[in-house]
Amino acid sequence: MFIKEVRAELIKNSRGEKTVKVNIKTLRGSFASSAPSGKSVGKYEVSAWSHSGVGFSFKMLKAFGKILEKRNFMIKNLDGLKELNELIHKFESRHGLFGANATYALETAFLKAAAKENKKELWKFIADSIEGKGKIPMPVGNCIGGGKHSEKLKGARPDFQEFLLIPKEKTFARAVTKIIRAHEYAKVLLKKKEGKFFGGRIKNDEGAWHTNLTNEKTLEVLCDIKKKFKLGIGLDVAGSSFFKKGYYNYKNKNLVRDKLEQVDFMQHLIKKFGIFYVEDLIQEEDFTGFLGLRKDLGLKISRHTLIVGDDLTVTNLHRVRRAIRDKAINAVIVKPNQNGHISEVAKVVAECKKSGVKIIFSHRSGETMDIALADYAVGFGADFIKCGIFGRERLVKLRRVMEIEKSWK
Repeated sequence: MFIKEVRAELIKNSRGEKTVKVNIKTLRGSFASSAPSGKSVGKYEVSAWSHSGVGFSFKMLKAFGKILEKRNFMIKNLDGLKELNELIHKFESRHGLFGANATYALETAFLKAAAKENKKELWKFIADSIEGKGKIPMPVGNCIGGGKHSEKLKGARPDFQEFLLIPKEKTFARAVTKIIRAHEYAKVLLKKKEGKFFGGRIKNDEGAWHTNLTNEKTLEVLCDIKKKFKLGIGLDVAGSSFFKKGYYNYKNKNLVRDKLEQVDFMQHLIKKFGIFYVEDLIQEEDFTGFLGLRKDLGLKISRHTLIVGDDLTVTNLHRVRRAIRDKAINAVIVKPNQNGHISEVAKVVAECKKSGVKIIFSHRSGETMDIALADYAVGFGADFIKCGIFGRERLVKLRRVMEIEKSWK
């Protein structure tokens, strides 16, 4: 794969923040990738940008691009990224770290080019690299929002960050149709519940409806949707976002819970509302809290409830291994830009599959029009893809999975 040109540019993500886009030109054509950005960021994530910010990462990419030009790379599978990673390491040892977002955009552009060079779709290139067949995941859709993703919106909001819908259908296309219809129905229900406020006119960072209802009242709305559309429901609690000085500070109801009370409360909600999926219900340091909840739920319920790590695990192999070893979780969020290196993402996926842990490939709240996440989810054989329901940056990823599914048949 002969590199004719590497060009970096600054673009804006769905929140209007600066991010980077990398364009690579080879003899086979031009290939581009851009990096999303998270707002609710785990403490142990790899830093998104250089310590000097996105602008400096952009300048580093421009300089590094010149080093890559007029070089030949042999990339037949993911292991072929080794030469590129060695060059990145040498460059970073002299000039500082790119940041995971910059590395992600660069590697993904390279993989798109390599897939074309090998006459494959990106998902197929990934699947062949890990000796897998690929898999069509089910969508996890953010329907109603709260927490940090709704900070820019006025008024009260739930403390929990995401209220989710999870269909189980024979096809991805049918699943997407169902959650889009359910998302619209949520607007009708919120209008009835909220009275004068009607935050359902507004959408948050991820295209979820804004509401001033409490966590429990919002879950009641979700249960009504569950019954009408026969969907699974879920929560991204983002426990770390309202955990301070040893306590969980609930602003919506103006109360405080300690660790044991938080575990009891989450157990109560899971049982009362029949919640299928619960993400980051405890703060990111508390492996034992996750384990305690799974034990308290009992084997029968915990087998049918996904206890999901995100801030706890941050697509980091060592933290994922610890969470699995400690039986803290039975499902893991994988965000490729949390790590930056796709070869490391492959290791996380392999560890989860070996242990029977469910895998959810996830977008970020500040998204771009790049569709690579869909290919990664299918190629790595994820069980679910979490990329929202509403908004062009979300819909392009859903459409890409549908395209793959259609070609699959």
